Order: sequence, then C-alpha cells, then structure tokens
Amino acid sequence: MSRVIFEREINGINIKVIEGDITEEDTECIVNPANSYLQHGGGVAGAIVRKGGRIIQEESDEYIKTCGPLPVGKATITSAGSLKAKYVIHTVGPRWGEGDEERKLRSAIISVLELATEKGIRSISIPAVSCGIFGYPPELGTGVIIETILDFIRNNKTSFTELHLIGIGREIPELFKGHLERKE
Repeated sequence: MSRVIFEREINGINIKVIEGDITEEDTECIVNPANSYLQHGGGVAGAIVRKGGRIIQEESDEYIKTCGPLPVGKATITSAGSLKAKYVIHTVGPRWGEGDEERKLRSAIISVLELATEKGIRSISIPAVSCGIFGYPPELGTGVIIETILDFIRNNKTSFTELHLIGIGREIPELFKGHLERKE
C-alpha cells in the first residue's frame, strides 16, 4: 500500500514523495534503474518485469540487438506490459566507485526527463536511481536527483502535471522529502 509523505506544487507540477512499490504506481510512466544491457533480473528492474510481464524484457532485448548497450547516463523507453503505467523509461545510473558519479547520475535523470517530455508524458514516477544495488550512497544520490529534477523543471518547458519520487520502506522517501524541504 502506497503512502504520500510529502506533496508540493512546484512550477505547476504536483510533486509527491511516496513510500511504496513503483510497480503499483498508476502514473503514465515509471522509471527503471537499469543496467547497460537492459537485463532486468534483480532489484527494481526485476520487480518491474515480474509484475509487468516478459514484453518489457523482450522490448529491451530488441533495443540492445538494434542499438547496443545503453550507456551510463542515457535512457530509453518501452511499453509497460500489464503494469498500471503505460511506459517504462529505463535509465543507466552510475555504479558507486566508477568515477564521476554525480555527473553521470545527473545525466541519467536529465535523459529520463527529456525523453518523457519528448513523448508528452504527463505523470512519471522516479525511484532513487543508482542508490540500490549500484551502491550510490542514498543521502548523496537522492540529493543529486532532487537538485537535477528541480533545475530541469525550473529551466525547461515540460509536459508534466505530476511527478512522484518513490521508494519502498522509509529511508528513501524520507531522504527525498528532506531534500525537497531544504530546497524550498
């Protein structure tokens, strides 16, 4: 069961911080923190495919066959199978320790926001990209994600009416909330 722990309108966009499962989100699009080969076996990626169906993995495999590995900091889009969402945007964030992590994480989030805007997506759910199995320290990573989103929506025309920041358990949502409160 999802729970909204923070809500604020910024630049005409209703921003919500949600404690819950991204696969249950009924936003038009959810974001998958993926690996470069779009093999969705574990973590959030695995949960998305288990719940949304093989079509998400099949479309990801087709992307890899056609375009090759998705570089760190970039994003691509597939359908969402049987999820409530219509689309999944897959982005590759950095692994902690590989170098230049902050710039790469910013790039991954900007790629998501640009692709969603290009597609005219009105509502999107974004998890703490790279802060799980990729090892990015959650306090730092959630701060970079919040700063990047706020900079983007303040400096670009977007299609968004609603933007969710989501995590299972309390830690990630509380970190998102804290960063948003400090940025007001």
